[in-house]
Amino acid sequence: MTLANSVKWFNALPGNLKGSLTLVVAALGFTVMTLLIKLAGQRLPVTEILLVRQIVMVAIVLPSVLNQFPGCLKTKRLDLQLIRVAFALVAMLCGFYAVIHMPLADAVAIGFAKSFFVTIFAIFILHEVVGIRRWAAVIIGFIGVLVMMRPGTEGFDPNSIFALIGAAGAGFVMVIIRKLSKTDRPITTLSYQAFLVAICVAIPAWMYWIPPTPIEWLLLIAIGVVSYGAQMLNIYAYSWGEASVLASLDYMRLLYATFLGWIFFETVPGPYTWIGSLVIIGASLYTVHREHRNNRNLSRSPDGRGFTNT
Repeated sequence: MTLANSVKWFNALPGNLKGSLTLVVAALGFTVMTLLIKLAGQRLPVTEILLVRQIVMVAIVLPSVLNQFPGCLKTKRLDLQLIRVAFALVAMLCGFYAVIHMPLADAVAIGFAKSFFVTIFAIFILHEVVGIRRWAAVIIGFIGVLVMMRPGTEGFDPNSIFALIGAAGAGFVMVIIRKLSKTDRPITTLSYQAFLVAICVAIPAWMYWIPPTPIEWLLLIAIGVVSYGAQMLNIYAYSWGEASVLASLDYMRLLYATFLGWIFFETVPGPYTWIGSLVIIGASLYTVHREHRNNRNLSRSPDGRGFTNT
């Protein structure tokens, strides 16, 4: 089958099937990104990894930004743009740190808790009414997080706190982006994140800079390229398919992370990780189901997901 025929065949597929196939690839891309971050972080500081990632992504999107410059920087809510960038920084720095210092599958699983933070922040920022069923899903989900983290026991990993803070930051960003989507264009949100995140980490990255080896340069550049590709695939997937249908497929990242963690680091998730992950995933899927019933789909919206996966 030629490339043209393959594209024609793919475009002829039902929207949900197109979205599902694309999301499976996007989930693999995000997992490969976390693997590359973990490999690069064995010697390089987090700020350096994030800075190079942002520079690569800025270089990729620069033609689109320049084509609409300076209009792409016109915003009606500069305060929200700056707040969003600040929390995006928290989400990425903490998320990257957790990925580097924790077993890959554990960090990925705790990151799924952002769905519960979305529910909580939506109450205060979007004035969304949350019923008893979604509150129950949030509580059960956090019980799953506690099962994984096991605070107060010998199995507790302090680095898991950074994973949870990263998830909270990502959840906050998703809610802010939903609010911004009512006033600003996506290119504006992308422009502010691409440039301001790079500017914010430039000084600490310079202060703690470690000259990368040629292999590490390849890893750093690959992180930026894979991040951009996965984010674009993610956005396309949710533009083609229904969020309620695609929701469960994103959790394939846990399976990918488990396999890659075993191959590269010889780590296998323990029973607490699997039990906690199943609780988190079940509660997250129920949250998505309730949002779909209420015609909201905030936790699985293309408005925010392309800017929040770390």
